[in-house]
Amino acid sequence: MMAARPVVLVTGLSGAGRASILRHLEDLGFETVDNPPLDLLEELVGDGDQPLAAGVDTRSRGFDPEGVLRTLSRLRLRPDITVTLVYATAEDAVLLRRYSETRRRHPLAPGGSLGSRVADGIAREQALMAPLRDAADMVVDTSDLPLPSLRQTIERRFRREGAPGLLIHVQSFAFPRGLPREADLVFDVRFLRNPHYVPELKPQTGRDAAVAAYVEADPDFPSFWSRLVGFVDPLLPRYVAEGKKYLTVALGCTGGRHRSVLVAERLADHLRTLGWRADVTHRELDEAARNPAASEARLGGREALSPSP
Repeated sequence: MMAARPVVLVTGLSGAGRASILRHLEDLGFETVDNPPLDLLEELVGDGDQPLAAGVDTRSRGFDPEGVLRTLSRLRLRPDITVTLVYATAEDAVLLRRYSETRRRHPLAPGGSLGSRVADGIAREQALMAPLRDAADMVVDTSDLPLPSLRQTIERRFRREGAPGLLIHVQSFAFPRGLPREADLVFDVRFLRNPHYVPELKPQTGRDAAVAAYVEADPDFPSFWSRLVGFVDPLLPRYVAEGKKYLTVALGCTGGRHRSVLVAERLADHLRTLGWRADVTHRELDEAARNPAASEARLGGREALSPSP
C-alpha cells in the first residue's frame, strides 16, 4: 500500500519564522508554495505525488482563519494525503525587535485606519490567528530558537526516508589550471609518486588499475590515506548538523590525470561505503573528453614544461 503523501500547512505570526520553516521543508524535498489564494488551496494539493508545503497567513488573498480550518477538515478526509498544520509564533518583544531590525511594515499595521504601530499590528494578528494556533498540530515558538535549531526541529518532524541530505561531490583537478571555484575542502596530492614518469603509465589515468597500484605502492600512501579519511569522516556529521546540503572535496595534482584521479575515486568509494551520497568527477579528464584538441594543446605547451605533471 502506497504511503499517504505529506501535506504541511505553515501559518503563524508575521516575523515568527514561517518563511524559514518553508525553506527547511523545501530542503527536505517538499514542493513549497507561499501565500496561495485560499480558494485555490485544495486545487493546489491536487493529485500529485510530491510532498507539499503551503504557507498561509494574513497576507494570503481571501484569508479567513475559519475558512482555513474548513479547508483543513476537507483535506483530512482524503485517504491519499496526511495533513499537518504548523503554527509559528514568538514573544511580542522578539517580534518587535525583529521588525525594528528589518524595518519592514507589519501587514496588520499598514497605516491609515489600522494605524502604523507594530505593537498594535502584532496584537491584532494574535487575536485573528488564535483559532489556527488552537488547532495546530505543531506550534513552533522561535523566540529563543536559533535558525540551526529551527531547522533541526523541522527535520526531526518531517524528514522522510530517502529525503535529500548532504550530497558530497569529489573532484580531481590540476593545480596549474586553478582551484575549482566551488571547492569547500582542497587537498594537495602532488607529494605522491608520479606515474607521469613511467612510460607505460603516462598515457593511462588514475582510473586504470596499473596507475592505482603504482600510486598506492608509495610508502607514504597508507599513512596519508588514513589521515585523509580520519580528517574528512568526522566533519560530515557536523556539516549535516549545521544544515549544509552540498559539500565539494577537491583533490589536486599537477596534470589532473593520475594521482588526484586515483585518490578522488577511492575517496568517493569510501564515502559511499559509509552510506553517504557521493559522486565523483575529474575536471581535466572530463574536459579532455569534451575537447581533445584543446587538451592536447595545453599538454604540449605550458603544462609540458612543468617539472612534475
